[in-house]
This record gives sequence, structure tokens and C-alpha cells, in this order.
Amino acid sequence: MKVKGLLIVSLLLVAAMTAFAFYTAGLLPEGAQLPTRFDAAGNPVKYMDALPALLLSPAILLAISLIMAATPFIEPLQNRLEGSAPLLRAAWVGLMAIMVIVQLVIAAPAHGYTLSSNLIMIGVGVMFVVIGNVLPKSRPGFFVGIRTPWTITDTDNWIATHRLGGKLMMLAGLVMIVAPLLPLPMGANVVLTIGAILIAALIPIVYSWWFWHRKKQAAGEG
Repeated sequence: MKVKGLLIVSLLLVAAMTAFAFYTAGLLPEGAQLPTRFDAAGNPVKYMDALPALLLSPAILLAISLIMAATPFIEPLQNRLEGSAPLLRAAWVGLMAIMVIVQLVIAAPAHGYTLSSNLIMIGVGVMFVVIGNVLPKSRPGFFVGIRTPWTITDTDNWIATHRLGGKLMMLAGLVMIVAPLLPLPMGANVVLTIGAILIAALIPIVYSWWFWHRKKQAAGEG
């Protein structure tokens, strides 16, 4: 799997975000702070000095980029890695977009406007939909996909589990996109979102065990 192109794009984006951080911090008076954490209603609940707050996103993206670039080289199942390339690329591009959104939400007050923190949740939801769409195309590996003892050791189990997981992940993504836009009581959208994520994460794990157990029973009966 080739990662050089994405790594270059990602590093250029990190450089651009870093330059934007210094430019934005320069617009503010010394000691100014920017919001870095928000409550369920989108109200700021934590602030940091402007420059460190603005550098959070590029720093996280740099770490993500290095991990993503290293993954193909440390994957033991090299012969199956190409099958999971679309999933790895989708996750990488999605995380780049999320980090840009996070930085823009943090930087907005310095430029005289406000961006709702709900944009971050909506962005994550879109990423979930995209990843859920490519999830069934992946193949067994130790670093990409729904990795359980039963999926890694059985390609049929992996495919079946990832088909189900992809659908649930897309559903969770749609919930994350729609929930912030609904007139729900404070905190209800967070509960709804967390519930959707837990369902998307846990059900495929249970299903992979059930698939293995059913296959084992069928083999015993045969």
C-alpha cells in the first residue's frame, strides 16, 4: 500500500494549519484565550492560551499522520493489506478534515465570528458514513477494521462482521449528522449520539463471536 502521497498532503496541511495558528494568535492581545471544550449545548467550558489552543489540531494531525503512515509497514498480514487500503485512506482523509474543522471552531472568535461546535459532530458523522461505506471492502489485519480473535482468523467472519459493522457505522454517522440539527432537550443529542456509537461498536463484536460459534457448531455436526 502506497502512503507517500497522503503523507505529503497531510504534512503540508499540518504546516498550513501551524501557520494559520501563528497568524490567528497574532491577531489577539497578549494573554488572550480561546475555547477548546464545549458542553452539550455548544457553550465553551474550557479555555486555553490562544497559541497552544490553535496548535492542538495540527499537533494531533501530525501524530495521526505518522501513525497512519507507519501502519502499512508494521502490519504482519502484508498480503491482505491492499484490500484494506480504501478503509485506511478514508479514515486518514476523514481525520484530516475533522482536525481542520476543530481548528476553525477554536479560531473563529479571534476572527470576529462564532462557529458552532456541532460542526465537529456533523463532520465526525460524515466521516462515519464514509468509513462505514468502505468497511465491508477491508480484509483481515491487525491494525485496520473490526479486529476480534474471530474476525482476524477467519476471512468469512471478517467479511460478514464488516458488512454488518459498515451498516451500523453509517447509521451512527447519520445520527451524528441529524441529532445536532434537531430541537432536542439539552444533552439529549449527546446521549443519542453516544448510544448510536456504542451500538455500532459493540454489536459487531458480539456478532463476530456468534458467527464463529455457529460455524464451529456446524462443523461439529458435519
